[in-house]
Amino acid sequence: MGEATTTLGSTGAGVPRRFFEDPDFDFEARLALGLAAQGVGDVGQVLATLAAIEDGSADGWFRAWRSRAERLRAEAEASAARGQAERTRWAFLAASEAYSRALVFTTGMADPRVLAPTFSLHRKCWDAFIAHSGGCFTRLDIPYEGGALPGYLLRPDATGAARPTLVLTNGSDGSLTALWGAGVAGALRRGFNAFVYDGPGQQSVLFEKGIPFRPDWEAVLIPVVDTLVARADVEAQALLAYGISQAGFWLPRALAFEHRFAAAVADPGVMDVSTSWTSNLPPELVASLRSGDREAFNAAMREAEADPVLERVLAFRSRPYGMRTPFDTFTEVSRYHLRDVVDRISTPLLITDPDDEQFWPGQSQALYQALPGEKVLARFVREDGADFHCQPLGRTQTDVRMFDFFAEHLARRVH
Repeated sequence: MGEATTTLGSTGAGVPRRFFEDPDFDFEARLALGLAAQGVGDVGQVLATLAAIEDGSADGWFRAWRSRAERLRAEAEASAARGQAERTRWAFLAASEAYSRALVFTTGMADPRVLAPTFSLHRKCWDAFIAHSGGCFTRLDIPYEGGALPGYLLRPDATGAARPTLVLTNGSDGSLTALWGAGVAGALRRGFNAFVYDGPGQQSVLFEKGIPFRPDWEAVLIPVVDTLVARADVEAQALLAYGISQAGFWLPRALAFEHRFAAAVADPGVMDVSTSWTSNLPPELVASLRSGDREAFNAAMREAEADPVLERVLAFRSRPYGMRTPFDTFTEVSRYHLRDVVDRISTPLLITDPDDEQFWPGQSQALYQALPGEKVLARFVREDGADFHCQPLGRTQTDVRMFDFFAEHLARRVH
């Protein structure tokens, strides 16, 4: 099978400016700006919101984004009353994203109980956005273990015509609105459908049902595909897949068992999720973990959690795994790897590989090297401002690269 490595970018000065000294705040600011560039809100609104936030203040972050969300929701409701359909959709989508963005640092707030009511408003705005689509967008839940996962089929029009369909899988903490800028908007512009959903441990399935992550994502994605291919408005031979952030593990894992996609994109590739958890542990803690010394590991982690920033990050990252102690969480995360299934993946896969990847450095290259089939390693560089995890300020570059890849493989299916 063919192999290729491509590089996007050229030499230059790059984008050295930091929006915040706190690296997590700085990264979230970049994510918000990248979404604005794809039509979720507006760049000026994002910059004005960021300017109101004290560096490192979780409460300040929440207040600023919650205030922005309230203003956007009021604009959406007023526009709906006046019958201004396009403005209504834009404002509800932007409001939904702003409510979601407000929740990013709730584990570090004085009162983290704001999560549930704010998340509810996020989803109400998202559902209003769907409802004002003129029939183009529709709720489509996925059967899952005796219940259902919430899903949405987003179509370029309401004709019901069969179309290529992009299935987007989120990462550990991303919202449905974030997927709009990650690939939904690009799919709709090109006349494709897009399907988004919450899986186990993600968003509403975690916050409202308490269902945690699982490593074997084929148990999630196979029912998604089964549901989609049964529909007349989905072209069964033209399915595409995209996974962002931790879904750079989940999607390839599922592709080892689900072979009905024409092509897929992992943004970025993740061979072993646990490396982001263990890479900063001192050697003696890693030894305690690997030897099964639960008490020593948990005692050391309790000391580490005296750092409020570390405590915030660990609490936020641990919650979706549903484990009771740090030892149990780290042990569970160690199951999230592709080593025993990567040789089963036959779907053509494009893997993004940005400079300055801060969560899984080297993992995109590791997945690329391990894949037995057709693959492309797509480099994104700091000289174009397309560095950091999921290249947040390089989303247009990502969009054109991935859809060129999809077009190539759809053409092969046709011919």
